[in-house]
Amino acid sequence: MATFYLPVGKEETVFQHAWEARLPLMVKGPTGCGKTRFIQHMAEKLGRTLITVSCNEDTSATDLLGRHLLLGGETKWVDGPVTRAVRTGALLYLDEIAEARPDALVVIHSLTDHRRELFLDRTGETLQAADSFMLIVSYNPGYQRSMRELKPSTRQRFIALNFGYPPEALEVEIIAGETGVEKATAKRLVQIGRQIRNLTELSLMESVSTRLLVAAARLIARGVPPRLACQAAIAEPLTDEPDALAALTQVVEITI
Repeated sequence: MATFYLPVGKEETVFQHAWEARLPLMVKGPTGCGKTRFIQHMAEKLGRTLITVSCNEDTSATDLLGRHLLLGGETKWVDGPVTRAVRTGALLYLDEIAEARPDALVVIHSLTDHRRELFLDRTGETLQAADSFMLIVSYNPGYQRSMRELKPSTRQRFIALNFGYPPEALEVEIIAGETGVEKATAKRLVQIGRQIRNLTELSLMESVSTRLLVAAARLIARGVPPRLACQAAIAEPLTDEPDALAALTQVVEITI
């Protein structure tokens, strides 16, 4: 089944030309705004295998490149996801790249310039990336739970696409198309999202994403009462603070 995606602007054109020009791409934007969905969609559109790594504070160079493992009584080298992508010409997606350890960032540098090569110090190999290989990373500049930022020397190795939450009419189309709920219901969910995003005084770590609105719509589509669905899929995931939770609940009750 094809990944459902509605373009917001010219992001498909930029991605296509970046892949053809062998340029690495950074996709910036808040949590749940459609970055990963877009990349999955483009991989399908181009007919390429997508290898995804969800980076975190423990992601090391070894995790990306590979390691020697004892298999069947013999020590064998097993490629990591970056090495597999380079060998096979897959699209490599490093999600939340800023969360990875510094040594993990260093190993991808030679894949982001004219060399497009990867050195495996454990095996002594230097791999030239296949023509169809592309490196894509995602980055959330407003991620308040982390103090990590990408260095300018890393950022400037990529061209970039900036993602935000979709325009209101398009967000309604996305929610209705993704979940099958009536457009009237999707519109009320989008209204809830817009109101919460404007409540800057609540100091939420992350505002309500399109992903959360889709989750609420899926519950409603399965027969869950709308207010209960919004409480479970929107209000509760956003905060544990009683006053903020009460404010979000009020928005839900007024709107739906």
